[in-house]
Amino acid sequence: MTLSEQLAGFAASTTYGSLPEAVRASVRRRVLDIVGVSLGALPLDTSRAVIEHVLSQGGAPQSRAIGVSSRMPATQAAFVGGVLAHSLDYDDTHLPSIVHPSASVVPASMAAAQLGGAPGSELVRAIAIGLEVCVRLGMAGYDETARNSEFFERGQHATSICGTLASAAAASVLLGGGTDEIGHAMAIAASMASGVIEANRGGGTVKRLHCGWAAHAALNAAELASRGITGPPTILEGRFGFFRAFLGETFDAEVVVRGLGADWEVPGIFFKPYPANHFTHTAIDAAIALRERGVHADDVEDATLRVASATVRTIGEPIERKRAPETGYEAQFSGPYAVAAGLVGGGGLGLSLDDFTDALALDQRRRALAARVSVFGDPECDAVYPYQFPAVLTVRMTDGSTLEERVMANRGGPQRPLSDDELATKFRDNARRSVTDDVAAEIEDAAKRLDVIEDVEDLVRPTAKE
Repeated sequence: MTLSEQLAGFAASTTYGSLPEAVRASVRRRVLDIVGVSLGALPLDTSRAVIEHVLSQGGAPQSRAIGVSSRMPATQAAFVGGVLAHSLDYDDTHLPSIVHPSASVVPASMAAAQLGGAPGSELVRAIAIGLEVCVRLGMAGYDETARNSEFFERGQHATSICGTLASAAAASVLLGGGTDEIGHAMAIAASMASGVIEANRGGGTVKRLHCGWAAHAALNAAELASRGITGPPTILEGRFGFFRAFLGETFDAEVVVRGLGADWEVPGIFFKPYPANHFTHTAIDAAIALRERGVHADDVEDATLRVASATVRTIGEPIERKRAPETGYEAQFSGPYAVAAGLVGGGGLGLSLDDFTDALALDQRRRALAARVSVFGDPECDAVYPYQFPAVLTVRMTDGSTLEERVMANRGGPQRPLSDDELATKFRDNARRSVTDDVAAEIEDAAKRLDVIEDVEDLVRPTAKE
């Protein structure tokens, strides 16, 4: 069988009952996390623009999107959901593929479950399948020799590209597709997959749309497959297929299906404790640790942040721009700002959305401190990357003394997991930006009971704004 046939067979044959409990529990936690992140993103200008854009187009009242009172076409609900889920750079990450699987899979699945009338148990099943497929497609682009993703080397956003196909598989499952139909949905979606990541370096907000378009394309692909549109079974490994189109000759086909159905990657996907590019997280941890040791930001003469060399171009280049972000969004991709924010202090689990506002990006104290931070690649960090995103932070004080913190493993991953209480704290901090505490509690309860709820709208309906 071809790769897509094997993935489709896995999707069709995996039942809710056959899922390991660790996978089910992980899905429940990720749904709560994504709904919270989405509520945190609702007040953004870009979120309002996308919702206005969608509502202006009308269409069949099929599914609800977070924060919207009226139903809309399932494709559009998926689009809104994907945009919200990825807009804060607060969504989960798989390593070493460096894909954010939940940001497209969860919104697409929630929209498809409403369209197909699927209960919570089937939503759990579909999300588990979609996450697993997304991670495995992302791993196909991981170059073990170069220790980096070939997608990223080519300027491609692996998250939205792989997420389109994976979300199509999940959506097709929820619409009742069998093996053939799921395979066709993925093959159709391959012609819709896209995403260019220059915005990470050069600015702009277009990256916030990527997972929305992935989820939107996924619903379109699944619905078209259900109506008889077909795609090639060799869509992944074929001469003119997905992998060669995006990765050239540098791809690992075997990893896509190795241990499929037996070895689950889902429970090991990293949660994000901070609303910033994942490459900055250990820098934040190191800065917080120095602050807790008594380092006062105003007494720092200068600082050196050493990280994996492959991450410098995202969080350290061009250094002049990274030292002086103009918006909160740019600050999320800045190593120097991460150090400054960690040293000054914040809320949530250490830093929260309140630390990444446009106003604080322009705050003179933080900017002055960020201007004294240099970012370099480091061989020790290279040896760990991309299984972790380590950092070594060295500060030279005005009295001439030097202090250092080394963080070799990311908080939120298997080595330093977030507890249920910590994830609940993150959810509540995000949710309070759009809903009352009572509504947040209602959503939290529905997410915890996801396996047994009959109507997936229970997760979305309370968030609606008139």
